[in-house]
Amino acid sequence: MSLPKIGNMAPKFVLENQRGEKVALKDFKGEKNVVIYFYPKASTPGCTVQACGLRDSKRKYSSNRTVVLGLSPDALPKLVKFEEKQKLNFDLLSDTEHKVADQYGVWGLKKFMGREYMGINRMTFIVGKDGKLKHIMEKVNTKTHHEDVLAWIKENL
Repeated sequence: MSLPKIGNMAPKFVLENQRGEKVALKDFKGEKNVVIYFYPKASTPGCTVQACGLRDSKRKYSSNRTVVLGLSPDALPKLVKFEEKQKLNFDLLSDTEHKVADQYGVWGLKKFMGREYMGINRMTFIVGKDGKLKHIMEKVNTKTHHEDVLAWIKENL
């Protein structure tokens, strides 16, 4: 697993969101900071806590000229259900073939209850308005993620 380098341009991507609209990283360049958070699976306990924290902090992110993009290997119908059930207010992007997860170095071997499998390693990437990667959070606490990311943005961007 090789992570992109801080200071370089963030790996580009175009993916569909939960509404079937194409979202490209370049759409935000020059305008907004972008929080790209990778999560393993919609509607699981940790992912739900993490997403709801971000949902409840949307106004604070907006006032810091920042958008949030959640990426998972889930198909669009699952993302629609997740958005509707949790009343999420940001884009959830479907990376079913994990091409973007590979680019960002988050697709890899995982272990759970003695079983090994390939999947998303939960990480967050912060991209500045200039399109460059500013920060990588390799250790994510789902309960405080929204606060941790916002604090970093306020201090550094």
